[in-house]
Amino acid sequence: MRLLTAIPIYNEEQTIELVLSAIVDHAPGDVLVVDDGSTDRTPELLAAFPNVHVIRHERNRGYGAALKTAFAHTLEGDYEGLVTLDCDGQHEPFRVPEIAGPLSDGVDIVSGSRYLTVFDPKQRPPEARRQINRVVTGWLNECLDMSLTDAFCGFKAYRASALALFDIVDEGYAMPLEVWVQAVRHEMSIVEVAVPLIYLDESRAFGGALDDADYRLAHYRSVLREAIRRAGLTVGGGCR
Repeated sequence: MRLLTAIPIYNEEQTIELVLSAIVDHAPGDVLVVDDGSTDRTPELLAAFPNVHVIRHERNRGYGAALKTAFAHTLEGDYEGLVTLDCDGQHEPFRVPEIAGPLSDGVDIVSGSRYLTVFDPKQRPPEARRQINRVVTGWLNECLDMSLTDAFCGFKAYRASALALFDIVDEGYAMPLEVWVQAVRHEMSIVEVAVPLIYLDESRAFGGALDDADYRLAHYRSVLREAIRRAGLTVGGGCR
């Protein structure tokens, strides 16, 4: 399978060299960085990786926008699959082949889950983030008859044929909710793969109003409802 591994980044000068070096060592195919308008030394540091393709957004557009660019590049480059992971050290690049593996068996989406297996009992997520993940995962399972354990893990693999069916409009952190809704709409096959829960910097922020947990949860609820409406899915009354 011709595979692309992509990471969305924004102001990652502290981690980009270490993470990208590991990805280059372990990714079984080409590597793409989508620089979402970084204003620190990230672009300068990326120049040390001439074999890594870089697409730069001239301004910061959002996490979802960076992933949409990676999706489009996968299709334009005639790749058969895409692996995405973050640049903050929470995802281990040596697991890229493991995440990508089920694609060869015909799975449409492989999603890392930090809650399938406890790798290190001492690792705990910030409580507000864990609670929001738990609530949103519950919404997805109830409204879409799914059986997810982790709604927001960024370590994923997609078959290109699945990417071609997405019509993603959200360019922010709520973008994964549209992915799940449209995956159900198109009856895609989904598997979760256990990955370690790793939090190296609990102070990392979403930015703006999303840093308020109550606002963030309400925003996710709104995006999910709109995504279900756009997809034309029929759900129970409690999900409307």
